[in-house]
Amino acid sequence: MDIVRRGYVPQDAVEFGPKYRDFMERAAVEVGFLINRGYDVKSASTFVGNHYMLSERQRMALARILSPEDMIEKRRRAEIGRFSPPQAVVIDGFNLIVTLEVAFSGSLLIGGADGTVRDLAGLRGTYRIVDKTELAVSAMFRYMGENGIRTAKIYLDQPVSNSGRLAALIRERGLAAGVETEVELRPDVDRTLYGREAVVTTDAIILNHCLSWYNMARWIIEEYVPDAWIYRLGRPV
Repeated sequence: MDIVRRGYVPQDAVEFGPKYRDFMERAAVEVGFLINRGYDVKSASTFVGNHYMLSERQRMALARILSPEDMIEKRRRAEIGRFSPPQAVVIDGFNLIVTLEVAFSGSLLIGGADGTVRDLAGLRGTYRIVDKTELAVSAMFRYMGENGIRTAKIYLDQPVSNSGRLAALIRERGLAAGVETEVELRPDVDRTLYGREAVVTTDAIILNHCLSWYNMARWIIEEYVPDAWIYRLGRPV
């Protein structure tokens, strides 16, 4: 199996290091001002990013860190407490697994203002199983077993390459872990999770449309990958 650092970009050490810290902090304040007045976060991060001459990846990070205050409050009201995990969850599969792969790779993760931990890896329709995939799937089931989560319905994006292979791996590991696991390939996972309870995802749109959610990616990383590289701006959440 290939040894791969999922999400690794050499320039991240510079663009998310001390040299650009002040620029990113100032840009975040200005983007926050705009999105709290109705501007789209991607448009606002592009506009402000142009002013500060930020890279595309830095602008993407701002868009994934920041959310309007009303949306953050809505998500907090819908969040299930860390130490009160549900017995059954529905999981945005690629969202969780890729984030964990990036964490195990030591690559850049983003601390969202809503308390989530997000990656910048991006699938763009392509995915392959690597050595970190085994670690990610094992960590997912270890966490569920240790926290009383007995049932998992996991949705994977059908159009993404190797989704079938990943589904087979998840079913195999779920059986071994003693967690009742169902894996389903769907053409539109986002809409499948709208209106659902106990959703595991960091996707902002899904968080805005689900009834309740559990921040499993963050809790797994804090417990099993404590030295993960999480880039945060402003006050820690």
